[in-house]
Amino acid sequence: MHQKDSTHPLKNELFSQAMSRRSALGAVAMAAATLLPTGAHAQAVWPSRPVKIIDVYAPGGSGDLLARAIANKLAPRIGQPVLVENRPGAGGAIGTDFVAKSPADGYTLMLSATGNAVAEASLVAGRKLPFDWLKDFTPVGQIGSTPLVIVVAHDSPIKTLRDLVELARAKPNDGVRYGTSGVGSMSHIGTEMLASVANVQLMHVPYKGNSLAFTDLLGGQLQAMLGSVATFSSMLESGKMRAIVVTSPKRSPFLPNVPTSTEAGFPEFQIEYWWGLMAPANTPRDVVKRLNTELNLILALPDIRELLSRVAATPTTVTPDEFGRLNAFEVTRWSKLIKDKNIKME
Repeated sequence: MHQKDSTHPLKNELFSQAMSRRSALGAVAMAAATLLPTGAHAQAVWPSRPVKIIDVYAPGGSGDLLARAIANKLAPRIGQPVLVENRPGAGGAIGTDFVAKSPADGYTLMLSATGNAVAEASLVAGRKLPFDWLKDFTPVGQIGSTPLVIVVAHDSPIKTLRDLVELARAKPNDGVRYGTSGVGSMSHIGTEMLASVANVQLMHVPYKGNSLAFTDLLGGQLQAMLGSVATFSSMLESGKMRAIVVTSPKRSPFLPNVPTSTEAGFPEFQIEYWWGLMAPANTPRDVVKRLNTELNLILALPDIRELLSRVAATPTTVTPDEFGRLNAFEVTRWSKLIKDKNIKME
């Protein structure tokens, strides 16, 4: 224990000054320590630099428009630029793998969709992916969802989903031919879910895109197509196609006169196409929570809700855990379908 020397006044003054400086420096050090995160990998408070949202598909799609709108709203809320970067290729696998291998620091996010869960489910069909959808990503939140719809030509004798199923039962080999944008697409896997639920055989005719499939549907070479409401909106508005069922639990506000699959007698045939945000696995929970909070607040904004309505979607606010459970459910059910139907993915 330090003691003053009463016989040396100058020494005592110098001692007091030294102790005062030591106390001041100690206080500064303690204050600084409280501002620093603990751990060997201490980082600045998030966010301290721009954030990227990776869209794994080409620009211009519905998801891309949503990602850019969310980015524009998120930037001022977190005080940093939020950029959207397209990394298309290999059915979305290139961009997805990039995000999976990015640092888990909250600065790289990914626009996700139901298709990601279908891609993960394709592993049971022998397709190898360089990432694991349920292990390599952290759910952030859902953006919105839209039902799928089955359409027929305007002059088709098929008026209901029951009519379609009965035709398939009467002619199991080629009674119902349905067109899609390709093997493994949502329209393909979704229609095969109907075949499984109804216990019928449907003939798949894959196309490279929808335009030729539209032509064949209107020409009678195809009997039906499944896709998002937005995919067929112009054809439905013009009267060239008719919607016979939507796959959501409740009627779509965008097609209020079209019955649901439950109303049509097939309650197990329910599909909703959704979009959301994911981050690399092990992204800090406080960062994920902040992003989820901001995303849910953004989804309440009138212009974002209006944008979602343009793609016949409704905003969906959930917690990260709830979004994680949705992803796990999707992977499980599509994996079972692909395996049971022996679907060979491209």
